[in-house]
Amino acid sequence: MTPRVKRNLLTTGRVLLLALFLLGVLLPIYWMAVTSFKPHAEVINAQNITYFPQTFTLENYNQLFSMYDYGQMIKNSLIVSSSTGLVVTLLSILGGYALARYNFRGKSSMLLFFLITQMIPGILVIIPLFILFTNAKIINTHLSLFLFYLVTNLPFCVITMRSFFERIPYTLEEAASVDGCTKWQTLFRIVLPVMFPGIVAVFVFAFIGAWNELIAGTIFINTPDMWTVPVGLKSLIGKYDVKWGVLMAGGILALLPTAIMFAVMQRFVVEGLTAGAVKG
Repeated sequence: MTPRVKRNLLTTGRVLLLALFLLGVLLPIYWMAVTSFKPHAEVINAQNITYFPQTFTLENYNQLFSMYDYGQMIKNSLIVSSSTGLVVTLLSILGGYALARYNFRGKSSMLLFFLITQMIPGILVIIPLFILFTNAKIINTHLSLFLFYLVTNLPFCVITMRSFFERIPYTLEEAASVDGCTKWQTLFRIVLPVMFPGIVAVFVFAFIGAWNELIAGTIFINTPDMWTVPVGLKSLIGKYDVKWGVLMAGGILALLPTAIMFAVMQRFVVEGLTAGAVKG
């Protein structure tokens, strides 16, 4: 077998493997979209499974907003996720810069602690935080969710941001210092514009982590008017019945913000995650 034939076979194999992977990713989304446009009777008819709506309807989307106040759920999720993404990004910039540029006692221990926290399931800290939040009387508020997402997302984001800073030559900051820039001016006017892809990657990571989270939202939030999207969609799964059409419609709409975000920021996210690989 000639080298050219081997290369063609390897290329064909990779293309087929990627095509199968893509199919596995797209099929569930397609099924969600198709189901969201079917009437309830067609959805639950197990004797006649349809792969395209026989009766096209927007009833599920109408019910989602008229009966379940889905607009309020999206608003709650946007408030919590956006605030989490912004604050985590800001704190990660400051913490990552300090860890990358300064040497101080306990620095290695702090990095090790941040890494260890990534091996601890977030659910383990929910009960202690629930007790603290109850005593602080912030249960059933956006603040409780914001604090939980801040605690769970910040360590990884700080480590990631540290890696971004370490890739930027320190000579760039020295040159800015010679030109008369202060530390803050150097950070915000010189360094941050260079590492914009990393900032976007950290924001997207924190935003999506808060947008998709369910367990904490279920425990910390008690009333429907404060539900986030995952908690609201969970409420559609009843003890004896599941509103499959409405649930799929909600799932499709829940995908839109993250899909739009990735479509707009894809180049920055890929570049940032590649450049910010965690180094020892």
